[in-house]
Amino acid sequence: ADRHGPCGRRARPDMPCVTPQFTPTRDAGLARLGAVASALGRDYAANRNTDRGPDAPGPSTSALSPWLRHGLVLEEEAMRAALAAHGARDAGRFVEEVAWRAYFKGWLEGRPAVWDAYRAQARRDGERLAAESGLRRVHDDACAGRTGIGCFDDWAREVAGRGWLHNHARMWFASIWIFTLRLPWTLGAEFFLRHLLDGDPASNTLSWRWVGGLHTRGKHYVARAENIARYTGGRYDPAGQLDEDPAPLRPDEVPPHRFSPPAAPGPGGRVALLLHEDDLSLEGLDLRGVEVAAVAGFSARAGPALGGCAEPVAAFARAGLEDALRRAEGRFGVSASRLGADALTGWTDLPVVTPYAPVGPAAAALAGAEAAGLPLHRLLRPWHEAAWPHAGRGFFQVRARLPALLAEAGVTAA
Repeated sequence: ADRHGPCGRRARPDMPCVTPQFTPTRDAGLARLGAVASALGRDYAANRNTDRGPDAPGPSTSALSPWLRHGLVLEEEAMRAALAAHGARDAGRFVEEVAWRAYFKGWLEGRPAVWDAYRAQARRDGERLAAESGLRRVHDDACAGRTGIGCFDDWAREVAGRGWLHNHARMWFASIWIFTLRLPWTLGAEFFLRHLLDGDPASNTLSWRWVGGLHTRGKHYVARAENIARYTGGRYDPAGQLDEDPAPLRPDEVPPHRFSPPAAPGPGGRVALLLHEDDLSLEGLDLRGVEVAAVAGFSARAGPALGGCAEPVAAFARAGLEDALRRAEGRFGVSASRLGADALTGWTDLPVVTPYAPVGPAAAALAGAEAAGLPLHRLLRPWHEAAWPHAGRGFFQVRARLPALLAEAGVTAA
């Protein structure tokens, strides 16, 4: 099974798969949600860990992540659709998996220094590649799918060629990267951010930390050949190729969790609406009491990854932003401006409202513009306002309160 690449052909680095049709519009995301809603109950719970491969008729997960990452489909919309189709009991596993996204965002939002530390370490590890030829060779072979570990090599090409990878395969990949290939985890996280359409600062950074044993102190995720064989339907069996008894990475110190929601109420009267690629749904924004007199959007997608994003990733974000700006123009009857991330200050004299941008490049650009004088008010979604204050420790704190948090945010089947 390991002889074949992700398209069912003999694995060769020069034969990438055709990128699947992740159309970067809200309509396409909602259509995908409608198509998979009937499978988000017991079927999802039973089969979500199975990676059927890119040639299968469909993945065992929802494959909604590119739209969720950019807010073209909201987390609460996905959970609401599953609850409506299956009820709280049968939709529970899917709802929990979506809630992990809010948990990771809330955890990092209360500890932005962890993101800064990751970026700094990634820069240092990138400098090591220039100085250490052995490390550079292993790293380059891993990114190109030339390690000789068939499953890992196919997944590397799938990430770079499709911009998407099954969640279970991401865990196996990260574990092999860290514990078998002995590569710095930060460079693996950068590889994902560079190529994945759903590359998200919080989910990506903290998932890699979790696999390595940094997020939950001393608890790491180990890729095992038997597990890979079972959940790929026997397509792969890397027996004898993996380190299946590694020690977790040495834990680091993390600061206390401190998150304060933005002050309310926001401005009234005439305002300007500023959109960014972290939240591209106008729907559900609390715009009561204001008149949107101007609209603009900007992209910081030139690089959550330090080396910049692959062009399909940047193109998805740009097209998603264009879709949001067109919808805003139709809704508010104004012509939208397209701004660079360095041109936000001075764009308007009106008070500016914007969907809350969690830790990452868009948030950094907004903070810089605000410091330079842009009158900015951030609109936090009710679901995140409910969940993020409980994300300071393990996910169990969110999971234990999930029914109450969903009710508080108005996420019900109705």
